[in-house]
Amino acid sequence: MTDDSMTRLRTPASDGFSMPPEWGPHERCVMAWPCRSSMWGPALAAAKTEYAATARAIARFEAVLVVAPPGMEAEAAAACGPDVEVTAWAIDDSWTRDMGAVLVTDPQGRRRGVDFVFNSWGGKFVPYDQDARFAERMCAHLGVERYDAAPLVLEGGAFTVDGTGTVITTEQCLLHPNRNPSLTRAQIEDGLRSWLGVDEVVWLPFGLVEDDDTDGHVDNVAAFVAPGVVLAQTTSDLDNPNHGRLRANVAVLEAAGLEVLELDVLPYATIDGTEVVVPPTNLYQAGAHGVVVPVVDGDDGRRALDAVAHLLPDREVVGVPGATLAVGGGGVHCITQQVPA
Repeated sequence: MTDDSMTRLRTPASDGFSMPPEWGPHERCVMAWPCRSSMWGPALAAAKTEYAATARAIARFEAVLVVAPPGMEAEAAAACGPDVEVTAWAIDDSWTRDMGAVLVTDPQGRRRGVDFVFNSWGGKFVPYDQDARFAERMCAHLGVERYDAAPLVLEGGAFTVDGTGTVITTEQCLLHPNRNPSLTRAQIEDGLRSWLGVDEVVWLPFGLVEDDDTDGHVDNVAAFVAPGVVLAQTTSDLDNPNHGRLRANVAVLEAAGLEVLELDVLPYATIDGTEVVVPPTNLYQAGAHGVVVPVVDGDDGRRALDAVAHLLPDREVVGVPGATLAVGGGGVHCITQQVPA
């Protein structure tokens, strides 16, 4: 497979490819090993523990591939256990959802990868040159042809698809000037349709108030869980600054004709004096049977798991520690990227 062969590909939509939904069958899940000490600081060891717990939980339902920087393979393998495959290539850090390739398929079951431009959420964390090549290396490792989606800047956590032509994103993120300042809203919509193979774009006005790192990624507030069915983060706490924002999101979803399952539990945790929010909507749908949810200790963590289990009764719900992930700016969904079967 050569770079010249890649450039002959057009777009997924024009070639009959589209992104399948996350709840479909997976060949594997791709993760990466946390390693940016300048960002994690003293929380790096705890981050590795939470990443490993997530990998082990997902491995109950599907194969897991963890990418570690050269020299850290043994550490990652020991932490993740024998059921998790570990490989090595250069990385800057570990947010696979945002830097990984987006796999698209066609009606014949063929797969290709879409390589969007990754600019480290508007240049917030540097360097990021290795992470900007993660999707390219992921496609090569999987042996799939790659679409080069440049110059469109887009992270995987910024959208969710239902596999039947609809994508949800947020205005807070995709219209932020640090992503695609030269593109209009209509041009960004055209890009989503072309590269994801969708027809309808639903724009939520808001991500979470606390989401400064990703500028309001949708995976902290909403996730498709079935065709036309959205798991939506809400909170009944009128004093929470997210209350009105999340109600506004629900109104948009309902106006778009989508069925909304409200997940009315929004836990917080305090790590080394810093309060972080741990939205259970930032979950990973592991193949056809499992769902892995970030949780906090105590009653709020149990309430979050119970709420997800109630709303997704056909899945086995597994909780993993998520407070340190939130310190880093993400959750379980942020550190995973599915490879459809």
